[in-house]
Amino acid sequence: MLLRPPLPPFSEADAVIKVRKAEDAWNGRDPAQVALAYTPDSRWRNRSTFLTGRAEIEQFLAGKWQREFEYRLIKELWATSGNRIAVRFVYEYHDADGQWWRAHGNENWLFDEAGYMAERHASINDVAIAEAARLFRWDRSGVRPPDHPGLSELRL
Repeated sequence: MLLRPPLPPFSEADAVIKVRKAEDAWNGRDPAQVALAYTPDSRWRNRSTFLTGRAEIEQFLAGKWQREFEYRLIKELWATSGNRIAVRFVYEYHDADGQWWRAHGNENWLFDEAGYMAERHASINDVAIAEAARLFRWDRSGVRPPDHPGLSELRL
């Protein structure tokens, strides 16, 4: 099996890198590419949806990004210990009717020894926002620019 560094046990610096790599991948909105970060039998809880394995994860993400237009995400490390990372995140998107949303959430991640995520537990709340209230306005390339403020700087 190929390694996906950084590997556990994570230092705080390693965890920050792992979180940013996840953010960049999700902002790329390529379900097949994102699914490769998870173990073949990875277990997820995303809101009230429970998934097992890369195929289900890929299918879930494909549907998500077909409904969530102009998706932009920022993740921030909350805590880390051993092979676990806790993250808080916010993402913005609009639906097919043009309504903008800001989703606030927390994730708990568990990694295997090769650096693949074996478990992901996500709790998420959506808040309707006006287009003028958007804070994540980088270009459509996906990846958040290095000089764009993070969640703490944005007071989210």
